[in-house]
Amino acid sequence: MSAPGECGESEESRGFPYRLIATDLDGTLLRSDESVSRRTRDALAAATAAGAAHLVVTGRGVPWTRHILDDLGYDGLAVCGQGAQVYDAGSHRLLTSVTLDRRLAGVALAKIEAAVGPLHLAASRDGLDGDVLVGPGYAVTGSLPATPFTDASDLWSAPLNKIYIQHPDLSDDELAEAARQAAGGFVTVAMAGAGIVELLPLGLSKATGLSLAARRLGMKKTETIAFGDMPNDIPMFAWAAHGVAMANAHQELRAVADEVTSSNEDDGIAEVLERFLK
Repeated sequence: MSAPGECGESEESRGFPYRLIATDLDGTLLRSDESVSRRTRDALAAATAAGAAHLVVTGRGVPWTRHILDDLGYDGLAVCGQGAQVYDAGSHRLLTSVTLDRRLAGVALAKIEAAVGPLHLAASRDGLDGDVLVGPGYAVTGSLPATPFTDASDLWSAPLNKIYIQHPDLSDDELAEAARQAAGGFVTVAMAGAGIVELLPLGLSKATGLSLAARRLGMKKTETIAFGDMPNDIPMFAWAAHGVAMANAHQELRAVADEVTSSNEDDGIAEVLERFLK
């Protein structure tokens, strides 16, 4: 898979209207088995050959992203952790990282639990090899590696990028809304997938990391097309010139998208890129 890079060609000579293609991973670039289809790989390769750059922008932290990028042969920049981390996949280096203020996070959790009752918790530690800590009752999606904890003090013993919250009764939408109402002045609340409601540093979003990575590549938001499927992609769509929601996308993202393409299982990214390449 082609890596992002500088490009000095004029728009007229490239025949492709965007210099930067920003794609989410889960539910967008990846199929349910975490693979990328040959058609999508070919479309991205054709777009980069025409002068664009591909940038992965994912909610996953680097430890949960690195193996996917390595399997794809992706060696450019990636925005991870909902914008908290800019990662150089080629050199396996963390270029920037934003951590969660643990005091504010503790206040936020207390306010949310006061409103909705006890939560199931997990947390992503900072760094290239930061553990994902999982507390009692928290259901981890798929087979991603995680370290169990039972003592709540373990949660706060090292710098964190985010805290994950689940509720035994509330839906993801209900929990996210309740968390925003109770603690929106202390943390950013993001919903990134089924069972994935996150507490992030206040003001952080995918747009934060995307803008940093784009600046490193010498590219602008007016030159960017973005693909996503969940509400955590809304800030990325607002930043980019053109936002494309997958057919499987959450209704909140579909409502703000410039267009809706086919699902991640049906080569939705390739469908759009092929149209522009024509």
